[in-house]
Amino acid sequence: MYGIFIIFLFYAIGILISKLFGEIIPGSVIGMVLLFVALLSGVVKADKVKPVAGFITRHMALFFVPVGVGLMVTTHYFKGATLAIITASAISTILVMISVGLIQQFMEKKND
Repeated sequence: MYGIFIIFLFYAIGILISKLFGEIIPGSVIGMVLLFVALLSGVVKADKVKPVAGFITRHMALFFVPVGVGLMVTTHYFKGATLAIITASAISTILVMISVGLIQQFMEKKND
């Protein structure tokens, strides 16, 4: 119960911060970064949130069902924007791959 409380607490804090600063960055992202910092600094113990985080990760596919249905229902909004969507998807995928690779290399050097 403690683990789910902590995860939702950081989510709520992230939403609040996002709203205070004009929702430039999604609140869920801010909350995740704050939780990450809290875990790194030892404020939150990883063993306390690990069972809930594992459950959420194992069932992550279920979280994409509402988004997928929403996209299917609203496809008419995306007409004429196919090139922009493909370009944005390709660029963001490449940036994510580069950043994950750089972080992985950094973490491997740090552990040596």
